[in-house]
Amino acid sequence: MKPVAKLAAYLAAVVVVAAAIAPLLFWSAQLLVAHGLFSFLAKYDFETYFHRAVLIAAAVLLWPFLRVAGVRRIADLELKSNPRWGRDLVAGVVLSMVPLLCCGVLLIGFHVYWLRHVFVWSRLGKLILASFTVPLIEEAFFRGIILGVLLRGGRKYLAIVAVSALFAVVHFLKAPDRTSATVTWTSGFNSISHAFAQFGSPIMLLSAFATLFLIGCILADARVLTRSLWLSIGLHAGWIFGSGLFSLLARRQMLALPWLGNNLLVGVIPLGVATITWILMRTWLRHDPSSKA
Repeated sequence: MKPVAKLAAYLAAVVVVAAAIAPLLFWSAQLLVAHGLFSFLAKYDFETYFHRAVLIAAAVLLWPFLRVAGVRRIADLELKSNPRWGRDLVAGVVLSMVPLLCCGVLLIGFHVYWLRHVFVWSRLGKLILASFTVPLIEEAFFRGIILGVLLRGGRKYLAIVAVSALFAVVHFLKAPDRTSATVTWTSGFNSISHAFAQFGSPIMLLSAFATLFLIGCILADARVLTRSLWLSIGLHAGWIFGSGLFSLLARRQMLALPWLGNNLLVGVIPLGVATITWILMRTWLRHDPSSKA
């Protein structure tokens, strides 16, 4: 079986298992709340539990997937130890965050955004935590494992396109809140059927999906060029922290789809900013004598 077929089988299994166990997670949480334990769980709807079920299924089925894919060690994923990991990490943060914040300054100058009068310090801690944990998890999974398995097929560019499309789809697919008002054994499958609703909007498809796909390509390219995850982790962290920090500092005055969406990572303008980061990253790797590129 080819790597693409193995990956497709793994992803299908993850979705089916997640849909099956999501109601159990939801009912377990409701039972705890009913007994006066962890009352904060009551505020989450079924879709939140479905997303957690996907993560659980992906983690549980990961080891069998790697065994079937013939992965026994890190080298099998086209990854090597990176003695300059700190340099690549910092460079990634700078290369992604600086163009993004420069774009933000221009948007403030054109009165698309206005500076907030109050900085919400309580949200800064959550932003820092997300900027640290999300890139580690997503880069390890998408660019580390999934891309590594696809690269074993020998088609580098096809592997980059495939994992970037998957990266965009996973972030873009989300069933509307309260899709399952009454939770049954089939609610997970109902969430899956409604998850494609956003693809009915061409403007949303252009402004959100295209940007996520390009970002995925940049992260995959960084991983392939360095044969390491640290540069892609830095880029990912810089985008999350830069976008989140700007949202804490400024508020949007107008929605200008498809040019600009809900944040600095959605829209045609962010698409151009991400392209600038890609050019800067490639230029830096090409002229850095210590680079692995």
